[in-house]
Amino acid sequence: MIEQLHPRIIENKDWATLLFVLAFALVAITKSAYESRFSEFSKLIFSDKYAKIYRDSSNLKGSFIVGLFFVQIISFSFFIQLTMHTFGYASKTDWVLFIQIATFLLYFILAKYLIEKIVATSFNIEDFIDLLNLQKATYRTYIGVLILPFNAVLFYYDNIPKSVPLAIIGVSLCISLFSYFISIKTHQNIIISKLFYFILYLCALEIAPYYFIYYWITKEAA
Repeated sequence: MIEQLHPRIIENKDWATLLFVLAFALVAITKSAYESRFSEFSKLIFSDKYAKIYRDSSNLKGSFIVGLFFVQIISFSFFIQLTMHTFGYASKTDWVLFIQIATFLLYFILAKYLIEKIVATSFNIEDFIDLLNLQKATYRTYIGVLILPFNAVLFYYDNIPKSVPLAIIGVSLCISLFSYFISIKTHQNIIISKLFYFILYLCALEIAPYYFIYYWITKEAA
């Protein structure tokens, strides 16, 4: 009896390993270069000390946030791809898909930032929007760094329970809502004085884009 041989399909994970090493290296370099700041940054969910110290809008373009910006792009892209894989919509080893997700995230964040700057200039609320963007970027970066180790573990784990990405999404949403609460509490006087513009900004640039993305994803998946 002749045994039938089947070709063994080996998934290429080298590209992911290199990206994880790069991301962790960027975190290590940032931590080494900004030791005290990174220490306060790591306690962000437990204390608002970091937000109070580094509240100048010029920090948005500083090397600390910019360096970790690339970490969050890598981290969020892996998480989205792993979530799609867990629910059976994609392969977690598809590097082309990863590039597509990372490119979309990069353009989405930058385009949203530029549109917000234009709207802020039109409504004469530039200072407030700059501070709000700094707050959002800080907490978004924090979430990206926080879930990076989970991404690294889950990528090399074959059977990911669906509850795991859902739990991570839930925690991330809680942190995001907490950041909005801190922003509103910190700048409540400005918000009250420009309440109409703030509500318009919130609906047009904070709720609508994510709603349309959700609608597009669910429509494509259907």
